[in-house]
Amino acid sequence: MNRFSSSLRICRHLALAAVAAGISAAALAQTPPAPGASPRIDAIRKAGVLRVGVVNNPPWLAQNTTGEGEPWSGPSWLLGKEFAKLLGVKIAPVPVSHETKVPALIANQMDIMIGPLNQNAERAKIIDFVTFSSTGVCMFGRADNPKFTNAKTLEDFNKPEITMAYFSGAGEEPLVREQFSKAKLRGVANSGSVAPIEEVLAGRSDVAPLNRMLWPNINKKVKGLAVFPKENNCQDSKIFEIKTGMGVNKNEQVYLDWLREVEKRMEPQLQAEEVRMTQNLK
Repeated sequence: MNRFSSSLRICRHLALAAVAAGISAAALAQTPPAPGASPRIDAIRKAGVLRVGVVNNPPWLAQNTTGEGEPWSGPSWLLGKEFAKLLGVKIAPVPVSHETKVPALIANQMDIMIGPLNQNAERAKIIDFVTFSSTGVCMFGRADNPKFTNAKTLEDFNKPEITMAYFSGAGEEPLVREQFSKAKLRGVANSGSVAPIEEVLAGRSDVAPLNRMLWPNINKKVKGLAVFPKENNCQDSKIFEIKTGMGVNKNEQVYLDWLREVEKRMEPQLQAEEVRMTQNLK
């Protein structure tokens, strides 16, 4: 055997070893903690079900009311099913409201709140999060308005010559007032639309904010608009970003660590499912 053949064989062995190591690491990440390591997981296995808190909140979790197919869809449901499958149990939805989802979790009415929770400092004091997404804001304006299209940075909208519309009383109002204090701010009443689109189209405002997840569908329906940031159709926007995740009770570190490992492995599938669901938002 010549030196080249010997080197080639060594390289093949190293490559196979690397692949095997990768597969072993992935399998290890999927393996739930052993009995006795997590009281929560022990209780789930004993009950034979994973109780997941659900509330309709597209695109992350959407209820199917047709009576056909799975009762829920979205990345939250996809990840919840994966947790249940790896634990060898059935998934059991526990319906809650936006007002009761955190209290119900703390009261142990579920094992995990999957449908999803915006992360903030107050909630972080009482529950832990398995972060899998985030929500942010797109800035949109008319595609023929150079005041909008010439903007290179977010600060370019924070100028006296820029008129920015927003819905009075909406969640982004205090953020808009703080971030764009130098611009001419125009608070308008919500007429039932998802954003002040008419204000922008009529030329009364140069720019307005819109939830990033609503932009793809708006872009299809309303012609003549442009978006900032434009990369990836604004779906990576960090403007006014809020992390989104599932909630679990405090002091369940082993359970939490395992959930986060599974989420990390599932990220490509979760992102693809979010994109699919986002296309259907209205």
